[in-house]
Amino acid sequence: MALWVPVLGALLMFIVAYLCLPGLFRQRRPQEPPLDKGAVPWLGHAMAFRKNMFEFLKRMQAKHGDVFTVQLGGQYFTFVMDPLSFGPILRDAQRKLDFVQYARELVLKVFGYQALPEDNRMIHSASVKYLMGDGLQELNKAMLHSLSLVMLGPNGRSPDTSCWHEDGLFHFCYNTLFKAGYLSLFGYTKDKEQDLLQAEDLFARFRKFDLLFPRFVYSLLGPQEWLEVGRLQRFFHKRLSVNHSLEKDSISKWIWYMLQFLREQGVDAAMQSKFNFMMLWASQGNIGPTSFWALLFLLKHPEAMQAVREEATHVLGEARLEAKQSFVFEFSALQHTPVLDSVLEETLRLASAPTLLRVVHDDNSILKMASGREYLLRGGDIVALFPYLSVQMDPDIHPEPTAFKYNRFLNPNGSRKVDFYKAGTKIHHYTMPWGWGVSICPGRFLALSEMKLFVLLMVTHFDLELVDPDTPVPAVDPQRWGFGTTQPSHDVRFRYRLQPMK
Repeated sequence: MALWVPVLGALLMFIVAYLCLPGLFRQRRPQEPPLDKGAVPWLGHAMAFRKNMFEFLKRMQAKHGDVFTVQLGGQYFTFVMDPLSFGPILRDAQRKLDFVQYARELVLKVFGYQALPEDNRMIHSASVKYLMGDGLQELNKAMLHSLSLVMLGPNGRSPDTSCWHEDGLFHFCYNTLFKAGYLSLFGYTKDKEQDLLQAEDLFARFRKFDLLFPRFVYSLLGPQEWLEVGRLQRFFHKRLSVNHSLEKDSISKWIWYMLQFLREQGVDAAMQSKFNFMMLWASQGNIGPTSFWALLFLLKHPEAMQAVREEATHVLGEARLEAKQSFVFEFSALQHTPVLDSVLEETLRLASAPTLLRVVHDDNSILKMASGREYLLRGGDIVALFPYLSVQMDPDIHPEPTAFKYNRFLNPNGSRKVDFYKAGTKIHHYTMPWGWGVSICPGRFLALSEMKLFVLLMVTHFDLELVDPDTPVPAVDPQRWGFGTTQPSHDVRFRYRLQPMK
């Protein structure tokens, strides 16, 4: 045993040196952005960044300006904070910045899915075909059917469903939209009651995975949590087995098309099941939390709720839901709701906080800022944008940026407002909740339709109120910065009931 002690000690020293030396010896070269490696070798600023990304980047911007490079766990990230300089990064006409490499590594780690080189083309093709136009209309109908099943039950409205119910608003929105979205995309069996029970169980497991997700991405889980993540991954791979999915009725053409493509590429059934897990996450991870914030803002701002309800009455007529009836909806109305569109755009401005990442291909790549100044980037570094701080919370672009203004994205004549300025210059990227360029969310039209449908059903068919009208809007859970729609640090209790039959 004594012989192994110095050997293990030497090996440990080698590993530590291997990890730490890049951080110890890297120095800022001429024309490179300001470099801040942090006090801890290799780790750099990783702990402060992961504790609260938003506050960390505010401090770095105040210290270094609109472009700086920081070390985070052995990797170097160059953050660009000037939105007027985003264009060349997002367009990247010379293809010197790569989004695909980072995305492939992430989906392999999180979902176990080994991406194919053709996946981006396949997903884009499927999205154009089935998430727009007639394809989107078909998915909207499936979502309405699923929302009726989840919110009213298999037999439609029962005569005694006008009593008040109490729940956490976040739990209610996330649970309802997850179950309806899952059923509308992955289909039903002939036993609707069993489908609802299975969807409920799936949401409970999904929520466990969701709570571990940020620290899982950063590899900060404890030993028992790593085991739990592994169990949950295996559960989803089994429950979303492609063999089970294809046996169901009404699986969406969108999912079917992509699975068919994978089969034609020779991808085995186990990997297709992991693809299903990835698509479940991509389609359901953000619409519930976003709808929570939207309904909470409406409940906290009665003038906004009144404006949305008046618009809903104008485009849909008076809501009526008789006994044993499911929801009925005129889908053309979704194209004529500028007030609700503004409410959701304002909600996304306040609540959506993704990070946009690009890997630098070559040394001495040039980053040109709007000011005309040029910086050199190193191959292997990552260029990062955090639009929540640099765009959506910029008071020059959005006055009173922390306030909810339901009509912020409306012109005085009621049309959509798209003219926003920074330092007197019109800015094209005035909100970026869906990403941009090659990394823009392909499912954004479906997500918007689902959220609009849900909010319209809630404000037209239900009476809603906060248990405590004076409860403040909760703070954001700091672990969620950078991961799509933020989530609240705690839930908010509310009451709801179906409006009495007339």
